Amino acid sequence: MNSTQPTPVQDRFGRRVAARLSSGAHELPYEVSERLRAVRMQAVAKRKRVSGLRTAATLSASGGAGVMSADEHVSLWGLVASILPLLALVAGLILIHTIQNERRASEVAEVDAALLTDDLPPAAYADPGFIQFLKQTGQE
Repeated sequence: MNSTQPTPVQDRFGRRVAARLSSGAHELPYEVSERLRAVRMQAVAKRKRVSGLRTAATLSASGGAGVMSADEHVSLWGLVASILPLLALVAGLILIHTIQNERRASEVAEVDAALLTDDLPPAAYADPGFIQFLKQTGQE
């Protein structure tokens, strides 16, 4: 269970304490009840501030990775912004793969063209260094 969310036992205890404190509130003088109301408002504001700081601390403690709870809603732009980098990565990988395949096909075609246009004895084709020789002469 999330540490920022009260457990059912804590929630029941808080409700019982609040009911007990509220039961005698109507008997208090006006000045005291106004001070209590002001203090209550300050406590709620401080609780909201502490909750916000706790969320920021949790976010930085998790390495900057945001964790969404079930009650948070994702907007359309947030969804697009999270999917766009993934699509760019996939497109880049496909482009790299295509370029490498074209280069390999081009190298093989150069070797085949050199084999078909040269007048060499059949023994030269069986030589292990023949491909290297063709690459060197193709570069020159």
